Order: sequence, then structure tokens, then C-alpha cells
Amino acid sequence: MKRNYTMLLAGLLLFSTLSLSSCGNKNKASETVEEVAAVQTPQFDADSAYQYVKSQVDFGPRVPNSKEHVACGNYLASQLEKFGAKVTSQYADLIAYDGTLLKARNIIGAYKPESKKRVALFAHWDSRPWADNDPDPKNHYTPILGANDGASGVGVLLEIARQIQKQQPELGIDIIFLDAEDYGTHQSYTGTHKEDAWCLGAQYWARNPHIQGYNARFGILLDMVGGQQPTFYREAYSEKYAKDINQKVWKKANALGYGKFFIDEVNGGATDDHLFINKIAGIKTIDIVPCDPEGEYSFDPTWHTLKDDMDNINRNTLKAVGQTVMEVIYNEK
Repeated sequence: MKRNYTMLLAGLLLFSTLSLSSCGNKNKASETVEEVAAVQTPQFDADSAYQYVKSQVDFGPRVPNSKEHVACGNYLASQLEKFGAKVTSQYADLIAYDGTLLKARNIIGAYKPESKKRVALFAHWDSRPWADNDPDPKNHYTPILGANDGASGVGVLLEIARQIQKQQPELGIDIIFLDAEDYGTHQSYTGTHKEDAWCLGAQYWARNPHIQGYNARFGILLDMVGGQQPTFYREAYSEKYAKDINQKVWKKANALGYGKFFIDEVNGGATDDHLFINKIAGIKTIDIVPCDPEGEYSFDPTWHTLKDDMDNINRNTLKAVGQTVMEVIYNEK
């Protein structure tokens, strides 16, 4: 992702009372029904998700065209197969902003593929080829481990896949690992910094879905969802394209007691995979991504630095995000 958060302009100004920051914030019978519904949602295992994050990081940086990238891609596909998904791999040659040919692979795991009622869950699985936001300039061309920026979202979705194998939601679920998200423009690049230099795998999938005519009721993207003390505001592009889904997710998170993570306010917009899924595929998709309105940078303080390692991963954060997403998908009818 991504640069920093960018301000949305005229299209989003219909939220007339909002000022976007530089981030880019019954009766007994009915109560019984709600309690039964809550019991039907499995419990997200944060320890398990943490191990899936670590397994990715143990490969090293997952930069396209590297052997570590190939090995991790094979691991992710095998895990989805192990958890009972119908797995499809999309291989594509994608051109980076500097002309580099990237051997990319989107990995899709489908549950109940015959169902027309579907929800798509996304995360990118590649890691940044350069620590170009590191405080030490000597590290600006060193690949990062990407424990949070990449591996955390994938780790949460792998744990969700494990739970789905044991207990299927009513709707079909697609778990989609997108590639070449983080090969965007280096900060030192003197040419034009274009929005579509990021999220190359998402752009490819949005134009060439794994199933012809693919559609989903909505999508949820997870990016950097394992940090130590994140705050997840309702991201502004998500609010523009999928306001009702934003409201659904943040309402569920707060009902579960995760209000310290999920701040029920709109903040700035992020150039992330969901933007292209909304624009190109027309599937209303939100982004659960951290925002720090008071910080020097919009995202996690380890964003695009060598500090984005396993020390940056917090099980409580994984739990808050994972359980919230599971409560949403298991209560869709």
C-alpha cells in the first residue's frame, strides 16, 4: 500500500459534517434467538493465527521473483487445500512501475463454490521489497519481513479457513490472497508516483476474476491487522463505496467489546487493494487497515521499515479482527 492516506475530494464530501484527517476515524424471545445465533459462530484462535503469521515470516521477505515468494505461495495454497477449500491459482506477469516483470500469483480458496450467495475476504501476501520508510537511509533498499504488512491479514484468513472447514457459514466464502500489492513506487523515485503502481495483483484479479462473471455480496480486505496498538477507523474509500458494510462491521466489532480497536468514525482514504476491487470489479469492499491520526505516519509505526517483524504482532489485535470478521460472515443469511 500505498503511500500515506490521501484525502478524498468532491465525491466524498457528501459527508457534509465530516472533516477527513490527514490519515489516510426487546423481549425475552428475541434475546434467546440472538444468544443462539452468537453461539453458532466459532471462536477465533489468536494463537493459531499468530503461528500462521510466523510461518510466513519464517520464509523471509516474500518479494515477487524470489524463491522465498515461490515457497510461501506453495505453502498458502497447500494450507487452503488442507482446510477443505477449492483452490485456484492465478499466475500473471505484471509490470511494476519501474518496468520490472513480476511473476505474480493470486491464490483463491473457495468454500461452497456452488453457492451464488458469496462473501469475499482479501489480504495481500507479498511483502515490500524495500524498507524505504526506515529511519536509517542505509536500509532503504533492503527487503522487509512484512509480519504486519501482509502476513497478519493472511494469518487471520488462514485461521478463518481452518474454522470454516469445521463449521461452514450459510453463505459461500472466498478467501483471496492477492499478490504484488506492495511493489509500488519507491519513495526516492523521481518520476511520476501513480496510484495504480500499487496493488497490481488486485487490479489483475478485478479484471480477470478466477470465475467468469464472479460476484460477491461484499468483500472485506485485511491489511496490517496484527500490530501492537492499532486503531481501525472506517476508511474513507470504504465509506464511499460500501458504507453499509463499514457500518455492519464496526457495529459488530463494538458489540463484541472491541471498541478500543474499531473506532466508529470515518477517517482518510488508503490506496489499497479494495480501491481497485470497488472501481474495476464493482464489488463493494471495505478495508480494515490501521490509522493513527496523531502519528507521524498514517499507518503502523513499523510500516515499510525493518521493524515490521514478529515483535510487532499482537495476539489481541489478531483476535479482535478475526472474531469480528467471523461474526459478520456467520451471521450473513
